[in-house]
Amino acid sequence: MSAHNSALIELCECLRGTLPERVDWVSLIGLANQTLTTPALIDLVRRFERQIPQDVCAYVRDIHRRNLNRNDRLAAQLEETVVAINERGVTPVLLKGAATLVTAPQARRGARLMADLDILVAPDQVDTTFDALARIGYQLHFKTPETEKKWYADLERPHDAGMVDLHRSTPGPAYFYRASGHVLDHCRLTSVGSGSAYIPTATYQALILIIHDQFQDYDYWTGEIDMRHLLELRDLNAQDGIDWNQLAGFFPGELARNALESQLVALAELLGVDVPLPMCSRLIPRVQFARRLAQARFPVVRWPLLITTVLDYGNYRRGPGAEYRTAGRRFGRSWALPRFDTLRFILGRAGDHHVGKI
Repeated sequence: MSAHNSALIELCECLRGTLPERVDWVSLIGLANQTLTTPALIDLVRRFERQIPQDVCAYVRDIHRRNLNRNDRLAAQLEETVVAINERGVTPVLLKGAATLVTAPQARRGARLMADLDILVAPDQVDTTFDALARIGYQLHFKTPETEKKWYADLERPHDAGMVDLHRSTPGPAYFYRASGHVLDHCRLTSVGSGSAYIPTATYQALILIIHDQFQDYDYWTGEIDMRHLLELRDLNAQDGIDWNQLAGFFPGELARNALESQLVALAELLGVDVPLPMCSRLIPRVQFARRLAQARFPVVRWPLLITTVLDYGNYRRGPGAEYRTAGRRFGRSWALPRFDTLRFILGRAGDHHVGKI
C-alpha cells in the first residue's frame, strides 16, 4: 500500500521533469505501465540518464521505441483512411489521438500511447464512410445499435496497428456540448498526407477529453484519474495554448463546472500546469480532487469515498438529469434520493478495473 502511495507522487514528479531523491523504480514503472504513461518517461531518461538505473533507462527506451514504431504505423494508416474517405466526398473530424498524430511535433510522436483512431463524420455520411473504408479492406468489428444516442462503430483490418473508431457525434453526453455549438465551429482544415481533415482547436480538444473522462467514462462519479489524458491536456496547453476562459464557457451548469475544475485542479497539482487560480480554488472541485488523490494512493478508500457523489447529485438532477426525465416523461423534484438502479450502476463502475486509470 505504501509503495503504491509514494509511486503516484514520484511518477508525477518524473512526468514533470524532476527526478525524485529516492525512487522505488519497480513501483514507479509498475504504475507508469498501469496508467499507460511509460513512453512519456523518455524525457526524464534522456535528461537524467546517469542518475537512473541502467535497466530502467533501457526499459523506457525500448517501450518508447516500440510505441514510436506503432504510432508511425497508425499515422500511415490514418492518412490512408482519410484519403479513402475524402475520395467519397467526406471530410472527417479527427478526435483525440488521431488529432494528436497530425498536430504533435515528430519528436513527440512516441511519447503518447494510443489505442485507436477516433474519426467523426456527420450522421448522413456514415454509410458513405463505411463504403469507403470497406473498399480499402476494413471490416466491422463492433457497432452499437442504431437507436443508441452515443453511436459508434469499430472497424479493423488484420495488418493494422489499431482500429478505426467511427463516431457520428462527439464523445460523451450531448448535454455537455450544447454551450459550445457545432464542432466544425471550432476546427481548422489541415492536410493529412495527401488527404485533408478537420482538427479541433486545442481548447475544443480539451473539452472533448474532459467530457470523455468525466462523464462518458464516469470518472467524476467514481473518482478515477486518467493520467494519460492529463498529460495530453498539458501538452495541448504547451503546444497551442488552451483558452481557459473559453473552455469555462463551454461547460454549462454547476455540475459541468465542478467536473471541469476538478480536472483542472488535478492538472495543476499533479503536473504543474499554470491554471488560472479562480478555476482551481472552489471547494467542491478541490474536495473531489482530494478524493481522487486519496483513492489513487490508497485504493481501499474507494468505497467509502463514493459518498462524495452526493455533493453533485442535486446538480445532476437540475442539469442533465432534468432533461433525461423530461425526455422520458418523468417529472419530479430537482432533489431526490438516487434510484436503486443508479446506485447499482455507480457501484458497478467503481468495482470495474478500467485500463489506464487509477
